[in-house]
Amino acid sequence: MVFEDEIKIKTKGDDDIINITDNVNDIVKKSKIKDGIALIFAVGSTCGITTIEYEPNLIKDFQEFLERIAPRDKNYHHDNTWGDANGFSHLRASLIGQSFCCSVKNGDLILGQWQQIVLCDFDNRPRERKIIIKIMGL
Repeated sequence: MVFEDEIKIKTKGDDDIINITDNVNDIVKKSKIKDGIALIFAVGSTCGITTIEYEPNLIKDFQEFLERIAPRDKNYHHDNTWGDANGFSHLRASLIGQSFCCSVKNGDLILGQWQQIVLCDFDNRPRERKIIIKIMGL
């Protein structure tokens, strides 16, 4: 059995990190699939999906880590193509990736106690993001 739904989230951009675990859990429950896999996919090349312990200081650490790897004040070749000054956001999204798969058992996502699913918006402006959740199983 395959079930698909989506959520839309308004973001602030600028490394906005949003906990979407409850949203995904709601869709898993709605699917009535008891055992399988949930794919969580963010549509867009300047955002990502990952897991993190969603607490303020780790979020700051994560944002500072990304700034060291792909600083926003650097001139990227991509910026010359479109003039939108968001080359850093594409690189950050490529590092994190746009999807995450999670096991579903007894109708619940299998996540660690301190593990939440997050949407990361790396773009330099607010956006409305679409996340596709596809659950496959029995």
